[in-house]
Amino acid sequence: MSKKGRVLVAMSGGIDSTVTAMMLHEEGYQVVGITMKTWDYASSGSSGKETGCCSLDSINDARHIAVDMGFSHFIVDIREEFGDYVIDNFVDEYVAGRTPNPCILCNTHIKWSALLKRADAMDCEFIATGHYAKVNQKEGRYYVSKGLDPRKDQSYVLWGLSQECLARTMFPLAEYTKEEIKKMAIDWGHESLSLKPESYEICFVPDNDYRSFLKRRMPGLEQKVSGGKFLNVQGDEIGTHIGYPFFTIGQRKGLGQAFGKPMYVTKINPYDNTVTLGEDGDLMKNGVLVRDINSMKYDNIPNDMEVVTMVRYNDRGTLGTTNLRDDKVYVEFSANVRGIAPGQSAVFYENDDVLGGGIIDSGY
Repeated sequence: MSKKGRVLVAMSGGIDSTVTAMMLHEEGYQVVGITMKTWDYASSGSSGKETGCCSLDSINDARHIAVDMGFSHFIVDIREEFGDYVIDNFVDEYVAGRTPNPCILCNTHIKWSALLKRADAMDCEFIATGHYAKVNQKEGRYYVSKGLDPRKDQSYVLWGLSQECLARTMFPLAEYTKEEIKKMAIDWGHESLSLKPESYEICFVPDNDYRSFLKRRMPGLEQKVSGGKFLNVQGDEIGTHIGYPFFTIGQRKGLGQAFGKPMYVTKINPYDNTVTLGEDGDLMKNGVLVRDINSMKYDNIPNDMEVVTMVRYNDRGTLGTTNLRDDKVYVEFSANVRGIAPGQSAVFYENDDVLGGGIIDSGY
């Protein structure tokens, strides 16, 4: 047993998780690599080349690195743990007129739970991933902070992690830039890793066509919702559409017809199958209502506190003030925010620290 401890490293076969494993191995940790198969690509019914973390090539790449470095590696099938919860939620959210973020849901409820379960079974004290973020501790509470590289910071997608998860989590890439990680891979003789394209697709929608995925997952949905009405912001009918689940807030392209000027989806109503269209300015909101709160840095999100709120990944964030009502958080912004989408995540920051986050209920 290593004096530094035994750590279970989630390895997708990509450069970030691979360098994470290499770094910890070089630092003297007893590394156990694990690659989790979350989705059966063939069952997605999409066309095109298999890519991403669940592909056979990625799994083999992770195993080859482990063999080369001389540490153990396991492939774990968590499709059953993943499938019903994440995918059903993905479909249900679109049917409810919202825009889900399945990767955050998976991190929060599936991957970390699966990792901790396997870590316990393999006598690993810690788990590690290739996320660009930090884990900090203050007054007995663990919280996530932004990573050094602002272009790669992934703190936003980790807002839902529990104290139990964070207490055992390591993010070795926190203090590095992406370019430094690429150089490490090259120095260790794995230049091919630095040339791999990054994957931004949802793993179970590898062709990035969520509309087709919904149709395959829910036969008859297209016929059920076809013929819905486009409304303007005054509530007047201005056209028809293919069905409300196939639209997202802020969408401009793919509306199915022209309106003589750029029009954007500003509201989705699943109850009467209407989609409201407006101009760019109609997407602006001065506040957000957030539910399903996970408080991270403090026991609760502080009331009447100035925070910076991100309402999407790669959002620069907007200064605002919190207002707690029952179990929800209202944030009134100091400047209008564009394209707030119910179902997405809102994450609250105090400087670089994640106070917590939740699911967007509505913009107002």
